[in-house]
Amino acid sequence: MAQRSPEAEQFRRELRSRHPRFGQAVLADARVISANRGRPLGDASDGRVALEALKLAWESDGFAAQMAYRGKARLQALGVPILPRVLHRLAIMLSGLYIGDPVLIRPGVHLAHGSIVIDGIVEVGSGVTIFPFVTLGLRAGDFRGPVIGARATIGSGAKVLGAVEVGEGAKVGANAVVVSDVPAGATVVGIPAKPPE
Repeated sequence: MAQRSPEAEQFRRELRSRHPRFGQAVLADARVISANRGRPLGDASDGRVALEALKLAWESDGFAAQMAYRGKARLQALGVPILPRVLHRLAIMLSGLYIGDPVLIRPGVHLAHGSIVIDGIVEVGSGVTIFPFVTLGLRAGDFRGPVIGARATIGSGAKVLGAVEVGEGAKVGANAVVVSDVPAGATVVGIPAKPPE
């Protein structure tokens, strides 16, 4: 096995330290997803939200896969071998959810239905909703992917590629291809994505 450079090891340690704890992330995800499904939990206790998370995992293979991702990320942060790879494969099998190792997803994200690919050095903020068949990834020659701001929405089939920023509360339309920054609160559509006329 090839040895990683000290810089690569430092990057991995720093990234793993930023991953949220499993329980915190799952509860926040469950709150957002329940609200999006018309079942807001308001100020419900953590126990009530945990029951809702179990219900969501039973109802939705997408949420079950998202929980598998959360487990993978937390176990990697703790340095546990093998099991993160098993959970990664489980997320792929459950709903086609592929999330690479250098991805950081904040608590309280709705990955609707699965069939989502997120890879590269990507960060997804809290309150973001990502619909099916979305790719958040790289452009040739660069390992930096997009930063998706809090409460943004990425529509079905959209591609957000390269080191771009989708601002807080922005909306990316279905099948749009984003290759440049999207301002906070803006809506973009088309190929390449731009504000509607």
